[in-house]
Amino acid sequence: MTPIADLRKSYERAELDENASHADPLAQFDQWLNEAIAAQLPEPNAMTLATVGSDLRPSTRVVLIKGYDAQGIVWYTNFESRKGKELAGNPFAALQFHWVELERVVRIEGRVEKVRDTEADAYFASRPLDSRIGAWASPQSQVISGRAVLVANAAKYAAQFLLNPPRPVHWGGYRLRPDNWQFWQGRKSRLHDRLEYRLQGDPDGQWLRQRLAP
Repeated sequence: MTPIADLRKSYERAELDENASHADPLAQFDQWLNEAIAAQLPEPNAMTLATVGSDLRPSTRVVLIKGYDAQGIVWYTNFESRKGKELAGNPFAALQFHWVELERVVRIEGRVEKVRDTEADAYFASRPLDSRIGAWASPQSQVISGRAVLVANAAKYAAQFLLNPPRPVHWGGYRLRPDNWQFWQGRKSRLHDRLEYRLQGDPDGQWLRQRLAP
């Protein structure tokens, strides 16, 4: 077995140059995400979400991006989960996309807020029926005695709501409003390309683009 410390890879697929990158980080993200989708990568919409609790312990988990625009990055989850409780106490978070096959990473930091109820309702209604029932059935992050609890809950709510489960009040969306983006492109000899976009001033301010040492 190869020692884990000896596992190495040479990154040589592409480059990221300041003059060839977009001045707007959202446009750069849009390009890279669509290239990841076009490359048919497994779950190109998966992103790691990092939050920090009141005890100052960070925690991460993988969630799925469900929308993005000039206002920010959107995902949906249970408000009573660990991440929901941590965001209620500390509304700052970080996201990371890792597209391994393209040798690319995108990091995003900013303040998080809940999306409007109408927006959450519309997305919830678009979900498959099993997923809508699942939002009711799973007391996310709580200790349960076994899988039978989830199965029983799913059966109970399926019988109660039939084909039209409403959105639970404990379930909805979050939007992270970025104030910092970083784009990382793997390069040979560990001399990777790393561009940072830092928001200057208020949320409508300009983006400062600069290269960071890898």
